[in-house]
Amino acid sequence: MRITFIGGTETVTGSKFLVETETTKVLVDCGLFQGYKWLRERNWQPLPVDIENLDAVILTHAHLDHSGYIPVLYKRGFRGPVFTHHATKALCQILLADSGHIQEEDAKYYSKHNLSKHAHPEPLYDRKTAEASIALFQSVDFDEQGEVGDIRFHLQPAGHILGAASIILEADSKRIGFSGDVGRFDDVLMKPPRPLPKLDLLLMESTYGNRQHDTQDSFQQLAAVVNRVAKSGGVLLVPAFAVGRAQALQHLLATLMDKGDIPKMPIYLDSPMAIKVSDVFCQYSDQHRLTHEQCHRMCDVVTYTRTVDESKAIAGQAFPHIIIAGSGMATGGRILHHFKRLLDNSKTTVLFTGYQAGGTRGAKMLEGVDAVKIHGAWIPLRATVEVISGLSGHADYLELTQWLTQSELADTTPIQLIHGDPEALEGLRVHLQENTKYKVAVAGYRDILRL
Repeated sequence: MRITFIGGTETVTGSKFLVETETTKVLVDCGLFQGYKWLRERNWQPLPVDIENLDAVILTHAHLDHSGYIPVLYKRGFRGPVFTHHATKALCQILLADSGHIQEEDAKYYSKHNLSKHAHPEPLYDRKTAEASIALFQSVDFDEQGEVGDIRFHLQPAGHILGAASIILEADSKRIGFSGDVGRFDDVLMKPPRPLPKLDLLLMESTYGNRQHDTQDSFQQLAAVVNRVAKSGGVLLVPAFAVGRAQALQHLLATLMDKGDIPKMPIYLDSPMAIKVSDVFCQYSDQHRLTHEQCHRMCDVVTYTRTVDESKAIAGQAFPHIIIAGSGMATGGRILHHFKRLLDNSKTTVLFTGYQAGGTRGAKMLEGVDAVKIHGAWIPLRATVEVISGLSGHADYLELTQWLTQSELADTTPIQLIHGDPEALEGLRVHLQENTKYKVAVAGYRDILRL
């Protein structure tokens, strides 16, 4: 068996791992590269496998850094199955279509305003292609045994978001684990990740490999920010991932408001995608911690703005108020239009609640830049920028270690670290090397591992 690392190495985006036996080729995860331009350019490069010889894709979860390249495969002729959990398929129907739409709109905008070096900028794929690619999805239950040629596999719950899974793959008398994105044991919404079985090799994410999450209470942290905004008479802008983070924020705000810990004020979920995801969230109540009543309350306390006109109308809202909008790293979506309107106002607060990949607008704002570039124009940054880390859906290095020690892994199980920025990868490697007996290495881009 051979594994080629063609994404999700030395970066947190573009997760793709090609697994090959003598007769079968499968791709575990199929994500988009995001962030730095030199990374995004990889999305346009051919994969090191003929599409016609690829037998299947097995998908850990729906986030675009794991799923967003599937429409590209479809566009290039792939018609094999994409195996994933039912909830992941439901989320991908939303996320992939939105991704295609955003790419179409960006291409039109850059063409109209001559902001591209290309005479006729084209999207990587469009909405129609993304929607068509959903026909490839074959959803499975957790623990349901699947087969592709001589490769056997099953999914087990990983927490993180709805449908998120670790993939356990067996072939050539070897059992390999792909962690996917590993959730937290005390997540606000999601149940904890299931410990792993015995493995001959583990590919493990390391997004927070060199960091420990803030131990402060997320409810208290959010309440403090909201109360400061209310007192100043400003507006709180929250760039939020449509899957998981937006729903967690709705739940926290609803709870705080019902308890009287924050004043009642208008809250807008200005993301058609997050609105649809909230509906899916309530459908899969077996996968998260909220009761039926809590799930519906978090939706009732927020005003949903589905249309462009409804989004624009927020500009006439009296202060203070809260706007939750995509995207979570401020790389696109409706949050950018609110940024253009409000970033130069000192009464505005921008609150980041999740990981900001290097090169993204969110990462630059947290670094303290004086201005941000949006749609070709530089917008002065006079707003207060804050961050709370307690809502992260990723396990930190201590939680990852706890997950490993709860698992059935042998002390000397080989671990290849993936899905992390260089500092996080090295931090987790050193921590595991000094505190465990696992054989830990950091995977490199286009590395080939033979078992």
